Amino acid sequence: MAEGADHLVDADDIDGVTRAVLTTSRVLVAIAARSLAAVEGTVTLAQFRMLVVLSTHGPVKLVALAQQLEVNPSTAMRMADRLIATGLISREVNPTDRRETVLRVTPPGRRLVNEVTARRRDEIAAIVARMAPPQREALITALTAFTDAGGEREAESPDQPRYPLGWAETVPPGGADHDRR
Repeated sequence: MAEGADHLVDADDIDGVTRAVLTTSRVLVAIAARSLAAVEGTVTLAQFRMLVVLSTHGPVKLVALAQQLEVNPSTAMRMADRLIATGLISREVNPTDRRETVLRVTPPGRRLVNEVTARRRDEIAAIVARMAPPQREALITALTAFTDAGGEREAESPDQPRYPLGWAETVPPGGADHDRR
């Protein structure tokens, strides 16, 4: 049995573990919402996701960007047009194929991503600091197992982008290692 703040959770009780994860997700969603609140008039959550992709992957064609965001190209174009109007991204001629255009995050767009990410990191760090060292160690173990099972890569690891998208590709039933068995 794993210890919660005020109760014990039976690790074999999938519903109990699921409730604990859902509760945690509410905390994380609230942190994400607060981190964006300071720029609420500037960008929407969807537009912020676009900025994150462009910050991570560099200049990209609209169709590829739409695929990464899992939206229609027309939706991506509307989002891009709004971000271009605010000066957070730019549209440029593709240097490798002058018939194409690419979208690129601008320095103000990169600053916005950095600021929002820093606010999120600071708030999470404050919560983690209130936990005892053994709880932090258990949290690392549990969250690493959870993200591995969900197919998500570690944030800010040397071989990964600085701003991972935060949503993994579809994971097969049974977890990320299911196909390797």
